[in-house]
Amino acid sequence: MNLSLSSLPVRRSVVCRPALSLLQRSMMSLRSAHRWILLAAGLACLLPAGSPVHAALKEGDRLPTLSEFTFDGALPAGLSGRVLLIDIWASWCAPCKASFPALGALQRELEPAGLTILGVSVDEKKGAYEGFLKKQAPPFATVRDADHRFVKLIQAPKMPTSYLVDRKGVVRHVHEGFHGESSVKLLREQLAVLLAEKP
Repeated sequence: MNLSLSSLPVRRSVVCRPALSLLQRSMMSLRSAHRWILLAAGLACLLPAGSPVHAALKEGDRLPTLSEFTFDGALPAGLSGRVLLIDIWASWCAPCKASFPALGALQRELEPAGLTILGVSVDEKKGAYEGFLKKQAPPFATVRDADHRFVKLIQAPKMPTSYLVDRKGVVRHVHEGFHGESSVKLLREQLAVLLAEKP
């Protein structure tokens, strides 16, 4: 595999230019295995200053502890041992408007079996967030991630994105977007499996 640092779509800071130059010369003179070691060591210089380095939340990862984040709104109580559906949404997102009634129906139907749905808004303007909720009136809890700390950590790929979390706090499924009945059918099937599992 021919890898060139100059081909990477990154922003180089002035401070990192000498390090990158040395890195490029070293990569040309060393064998492939050593190149990868050098590349890993130099990745910090390939990011803009102050950029957080976090992996996107994916299947098999543990859900971050929600109580460690400052949300606008109250988190639902008693989440331990329940199946969670964390829905990342925004008031300006058309698919989000379509998904809320479907999520509301799932909450009403499956809450007795152990499901808790939590909507997490990325809206910067509180008025837009509150206006959306007033129109939708969801039967599940919602909070606003005003400072985007949670969303930046998990790196939600698009609006909406839903994370299905099992009773042990492990992310089991990630759904990008909402596609009407096909999304509802798949969510229902996956939730049935998770709800049948013991804590």
